[in-house]
Amino acid sequence: MVVYQTDVVMEPDELEQPIFATKAHVFQIDPETKKNWIPASKTAVSIAYYYDSARDTYRIISVEGTKAIVNSTITPNMTFTKTSQKFGQWSDARANTVYGLGFPTEADLGKFIEKFKEIKDLTRSAVQHQLQSGGSEINGTTDANNSSPTEPSQHRQFLHQRTNSLSSLPGDVGSLRERRNSFTQGSNNLPQASATEAQLKYENDRLKLALAQSSSNAKKWEVELQTLKNNNARLTAALQESTSNVEEWQKQLAAYREDNSVMKKKVAEMDQKGGGGANDRTEALEEQVQQMQVQIEQLRGANSIKDEELEMLRQQVEDLSSKETNSTTLQAPIQSLEEENHSLSLKVQDLQRLLNNSKVTQDADSRELLSVQTQLGNKITELYELHEQIVSIVKKESTS
Repeated sequence: MVVYQTDVVMEPDELEQPIFATKAHVFQIDPETKKNWIPASKTAVSIAYYYDSARDTYRIISVEGTKAIVNSTITPNMTFTKTSQKFGQWSDARANTVYGLGFPTEADLGKFIEKFKEIKDLTRSAVQHQLQSGGSEINGTTDANNSSPTEPSQHRQFLHQRTNSLSSLPGDVGSLRERRNSFTQGSNNLPQASATEAQLKYENDRLKLALAQSSSNAKKWEVELQTLKNNNARLTAALQESTSNVEEWQKQLAAYREDNSVMKKKVAEMDQKGGGGANDRTEALEEQVQQMQVQIEQLRGANSIKDEELEMLRQQVEDLSSKETNSTTLQAPIQSLEEENHSLSLKVQDLQRLLNNSKVTQDADSRELLSVQTQLGNKITELYELHEQIVSIVKKESTS
């Protein structure tokens, strides 16, 4: 593939004429991303159609200062696309780039598009005539010693009769030709690609864009899948921690039950023995009861905190489920994650049942503690009455 250099302008001869000129901001597509536009001109510059009657070719040329920023030969396969009210673009396979033009008004863009279509039709007519005659290449070059002016050339002469009065064009067209004359003849001998090669080049660029987009989407899906895996791992760790905490709470409840049974035995012994030392034992039992009440309140607070954590875990599981349904291209990983989330939900339900059972057991223990306190109060009252009776008996014996 021969790359058509945009910084070299063919030195025009006397037969090359500007047939249309206007002003626009010039852009070129970013060769790396194939998406972003890179400004090729600092301000609006003159851009014109040129016709070379010797070579029977048309070119779009724009010069800024001493540099040619656009030098594109028009072929029958080229298409100028209007992408907005004041912006249009076309692809040049020889220059291996896409040009963009930003016009001051929509009317200027419309005139440029009309002229582009008109010139493309003329180029197509020339190619068809040359194929029929079998004596020329697609680029329209002819041997001046063996041929005479043909019918397409006469048709072009009729076209150029409308634009030969260059005095009506803006003054920068003449300056454009003068600046173009300062360049050396660099692209005169460059072979022009065939129509089929240009079409293949365009299709190749389009496939490259599609492949780049597909690669970026694949990377995005990989990142999303990795995020889901990380969240699932965090949830699994949190559930394991909650399970270990529930086991610890069960052990504490078992210890509290044992302490409660020990207290009941002590109270029973007090009921059987009575007499001296009852006050000390009563105070010790009251202290133990208070300590157990404090521990039970702490356990209830820990249970409420763990309930909140479990609710947060459920919310995170629901969020993961909603994200999984949005990804249609990851059905297999999503299905496996849903199964894991279902098993985690079952574990959460089991933990919830265990917590409910623990709460029921705690309520029963609380009621037992209340009954023990009531019994202790009754026993204390009985001991006090017994003490009063003993004191009265002692007083009576002392008086007698």
